[in-house]
Amino acid sequence: MTTMKMMNAGVHQAEKRPGNLSTFRLQRLAQLTLAGGAALGAEAARAVNSLPGGPIVNAINLPPPVTRIAADQMWLHNFMLIICLVIFIAVFGVMFYSIFKHRKSKGAVSAHFHESVKVEIAWTVVPFIIVILMALPATKVVVAMKDTTNADLTIKATGYQWKWGYDYIKGEGEGIGFVSTLDPAQREMSNAGKPAGDDYLLKVDNPLVVPVNKKVRIITTASDVIHAWMVPAFGVKQDAIPGFVRDTWFKAEKTGDFYGQCAELCGKEHAYMPIHVKVLSAADYAAWVDGKKKELAAKADDPSKVWDQAALVARGEKVYAANCAVCHRPDGKGAGPVKPLDGSPVVLNDDKLKQVAVVLNGQNGVMPSWKQLSDTEIAAVVTFTKNNWSNKTGQVVQPAEVVAARK
Repeated sequence: MTTMKMMNAGVHQAEKRPGNLSTFRLQRLAQLTLAGGAALGAEAARAVNSLPGGPIVNAINLPPPVTRIAADQMWLHNFMLIICLVIFIAVFGVMFYSIFKHRKSKGAVSAHFHESVKVEIAWTVVPFIIVILMALPATKVVVAMKDTTNADLTIKATGYQWKWGYDYIKGEGEGIGFVSTLDPAQREMSNAGKPAGDDYLLKVDNPLVVPVNKKVRIITTASDVIHAWMVPAFGVKQDAIPGFVRDTWFKAEKTGDFYGQCAELCGKEHAYMPIHVKVLSAADYAAWVDGKKKELAAKADDPSKVWDQAALVARGEKVYAANCAVCHRPDGKGAGPVKPLDGSPVVLNDDKLKQVAVVLNGQNGVMPSWKQLSDTEIAAVVTFTKNNWSNKTGQVVQPAEVVAARK
């Protein structure tokens, strides 16, 4: 407030001089603009806190490492910085000492000499030793960064404009796949110009989930342009290039949420392509895998989904082998009181819902009810029996038809 009063007083005095009126008004406007901008900047800084596992307010160092590789990178960074600092102090110390000690006002006279074997050896050997001291630990860290062998879990990360696709290829959770995009609420805040929260533009709908203390190999590729998968706390940054496969790895040593972003300028939505990795304990990860597989299975068995014949037959063959082959036999010929399905009038009937009714309700006390199967499983097994062995009806039963038959 005192500063603003002094500024205003100075302007009022200046305005008494007509020739300087316009100049001082412009100066006042500029000063007020700068003061207002500084105040807004300070307010914004106060409104944002450091995000654990993500950006840090007023950070002057690398983020806290969560993996051994990230810790080694931080050590290497500090080691190189110390070497550079020592060289800086030594070189500039000698230079300033020489300038001060041998200045002209002291009567110093320049020495005249030609060649010096000792000096030439020194300025060749000393830099060589320094380079070796820097190269040895750096090589060790770089080689470790590229060693993706013996991974406990392998995940493919595919970059799209502008989201990440994750597919669990090997290890616990194999077969799980999903797409991770920016949370819609975050995009709305950005469109409105009203950022809020410490995780602004970092919150996603489906984070990548991994277990703690397990080596996770990340295979990167892209479907359109070059992206880059980067999580600073893991010490990981790997380009994702269309048509090429690259890989990297990390082994998180603590649980929590860790954030990163695409690190290649990949188009106008580049700022909306965050990475969120959730590291869980072994038990919590196993529970997540189980829940995710059930969720994916439920989506696969969505009764509103329309299947083609080949997909239903392939699914139905598995259902038949697991539930029906014990009585009806793998060849569909039946045995004893169990009627054959190969050439069965019910199976060959033009009204496909008759067989659906038998599967749902049972028949003659011999055929039990199979209502416990999902609508998709029943549709698949009926379609399989209608198009297997000598049965070539070409009929297809959709899950929605089973849903209607249950009513």
